Amino acid sequence: MDLILKYFPDLTETQKEQYAALFDLYKDWNSKINVISRKDIDNLYEHHVLHSLAIAKILKFRPGTSIVDVGTGGGFPAIPLAIMFPDSTFHLVDSIGKKIKVATEISNAIGLTNTTFRHCRIEEEKAKFDFVVSRAVMPLADLVRLSQKNVQNKDQKNSLPNGLICLKGGELQQEIAPFKKRATLYDLKEFFKEEFFITKKGVYLPL
Repeated sequence: MDLILKYFPDLTETQKEQYAALFDLYKDWNSKINVISRKDIDNLYEHHVLHSLAIAKILKFRPGTSIVDVGTGGGFPAIPLAIMFPDSTFHLVDSIGKKIKVATEISNAIGLTNTTFRHCRIEEEKAKFDFVVSRAVMPLADLVRLSQKNVQNKDQKNSLPNGLICLKGGELQQEIAPFKKRATLYDLKEFFKEEFFITKKGVYLPL
């Protein structure tokens, strides 16, 4: 939890309480339904919560922004972002019902009122949003192909045009090559100094 405050020192008391509650909730649910590697649960704040919040370093969502999280799993990156941006709305989509259940239960337990959930593939989701977010769920070309229909190009309210922000690891040059004229690549080590982030990247693509 101190790690979150290190990089986001201006949290409200409610936000601090919500972030602090995540560890016990995820540890409990993870013992029943595996959404995080059991070996990795002790690294929840660094590897999952802070990693998700890299998107908040790329773009501060303005009030009224709508975001869909594709392949949310147990709620990453959407739940940490929904705490950070209580005046934006987050729609969490995953094809695995058990994972959506965990995300729903954790969201309810910490009192989030800006999250909705759907057990489906992104191909089945027809609603439109300002932004798509995702964390290492599929190759970039597939993510763009399947989710670009969900990005509305009207009502631009943020400092970046509506589009896609995803979190990736490793060597991305080949993956982003088809989009290199449009894509912006962020090194997460510029935001966070922990060793975990040395190879981690963020990709923004207007759609």
